[in-house]
Amino acid sequence: MNTIFENKKAVVVGGSSGIGLATAQILANSKAIVTITGRDPNKLKQLQQTTALQTQAVDSTSREALDAFFKQTGPIDHLVISVSGAKGMGNFAELSLQDLREGFEGKFWPQLNTLQAALPYINKTGSITLITAISSIAKKPGTSGLAAINGSLELMVPVLARELQPIRINAVSPGVVDTPWWNFVPEEAKQETFKQFTGNIPAGRAATATEIAEAVIFTLSNNYMTGSVIHCDGGFSLM
Repeated sequence: MNTIFENKKAVVVGGSSGIGLATAQILANSKAIVTITGRDPNKLKQLQQTTALQTQAVDSTSREALDAFFKQTGPIDHLVISVSGAKGMGNFAELSLQDLREGFEGKFWPQLNTLQAALPYINKTGSITLITAISSIAKKPGTSGLAAINGSLELMVPVLARELQPIRINAVSPGVVDTPWWNFVPEEAKQETFKQFTGNIPAGRAATATEIAEAVIFTLSNNYMTGSVIHCDGGFSLM
C-alpha cells in the first residue's frame, strides 16, 4: 500500500466508471479520502452502497454546478479529471462537424471548466491529472477529430505547469482501453474493433482500466513530475 496518500483528500471527476473509478479505488485502498463525481445519480448511489467512496452527482458541463461542488468540498490534495465524451470519431470527409463540436463539449470544455473551478481549492503541494487519449499523436485514419480534442488538452499541460506552479499538472494518454466508454458499440462490434486496433500493437490487446489507473497514480505520487504527458498505450502510437 502506498502510504503517501493516507488521509489525503482526492477528487476524481468522472469517477463513476472506467479509468476514473479504477483510480479512485486504488486511492481509497491507499487510505486517501476520495470523492468521485458523475452525472448518473443511480450509478453513484450504487457505488456508495458497495464501496467506501464518497460520491456526488455533478454535471461537469455546468460551471455553476462545478463551482458549488468545489466550494462545498473545500481544500483538496489531488484532482483527477476523467471526463470524456463519445463523439468525434470518423474519417474527416464524412465526419459530422456537429458531432465533433459535441465531442469538444463532452470532453475538452468540461475538463477545462472542472480545472478552473477547482483551482482555488487545490493545495499548493497538490496535483492535477487529466485523462486524454493517444489519438492526440497516433495519426490513425478516422481519429482526426479525437486528435483535435485530446491534442488540445495535452498542448495546454506544459504551459499550465508553468502558470500553476507549485501545483503540479500532468496528463495520462491511454490507448485502447476496455471501459464503458465503448458501450455505444454493440459487444460483437466492440470486440472486433479492439482486435483491429490492438491486434498488431506490441501489447497485443486492449488495456484494462486498472492498468491505466496505475499510470495516473504515478503522476499523483511523484512529487517531481509536472508538465508531462504519459503515453500508456501498449505501443499503439508506435504503429
